[in-house]
Amino acid sequence: MMELTGKKALIFGVANDHSIAWGIAKAFHAAGAEIGFSYAVPTLEKRVRPLAESLGSDFIEECDVTSDAAIETVFAKAKDRFRTIDILVHAIAFANREDLAGRFVDTSRDGFLLAHNISVYSLVALTRAAMPLMPEGGSVLTLTYYGAEKVVPKYNVMGVAKASLEATMRYLASDLGPQGIRVNAISAGPIRTLAASGISGFRDYQRSFAGVAPLRRNVTIDDVGASAAFLSSDGARGITGEVLYVDSGYNIMGMLTSEDE
Repeated sequence: MMELTGKKALIFGVANDHSIAWGIAKAFHAAGAEIGFSYAVPTLEKRVRPLAESLGSDFIEECDVTSDAAIETVFAKAKDRFRTIDILVHAIAFANREDLAGRFVDTSRDGFLLAHNISVYSLVALTRAAMPLMPEGGSVLTLTYYGAEKVVPKYNVMGVAKASLEATMRYLASDLGPQGIRVNAISAGPIRTLAASGISGFRDYQRSFAGVAPLRRNVTIDDVGASAAFLSSDGARGITGEVLYVDSGYNIMGMLTSEDE
């Protein structure tokens, strides 16, 4: 049911081989999909290009998702290369480091707008650009986190942005459903990615997470990749507007017990 042979995917957000988006790319490739990649800034090309080429991809394009013109250019190239696509993966998030420290109430206006522009509006912009390339329907995936629902220390403005992202995903799912385009999100447990490196105390949080989650382990990019492949396959053809938790069950827990401490 995770067969993706013949499907074409565009993945935005691979930064290195620790990226969740890279775990998704590997799973898509293993399931038979043809993949195109887009990276955020020129300095990432030297990391992303070898990874993409290792999966046989020759579509590796830079895209500043804050620029409508840049998005238009990338999707024009995608149309020339693939004609149509079946899957869009949005694995993009950013906030200023200073807005991930201290109190949320001290978030700057510019920092709040920046986090939402890059982390949330980019999903709208990329989905809108992808729609003409999905005439027979398709799958759009984004990545969220439990900090969208509950307060996670040091996550601050990114938690608020993820809450907005989840609402955005649901509204897009409603808009695009009649066209056969499904829109879903994966809420992964803490994974040591480039983005996570900006969160103070992340390693300590990751260690405590594994002690509380029912499966008693952290999740990996490969765990997320397998779930993304399922959501993009025909096996998930009846699923849209949902947040799928890939977090070893952490989200079901209400409080610590003496055995967990």
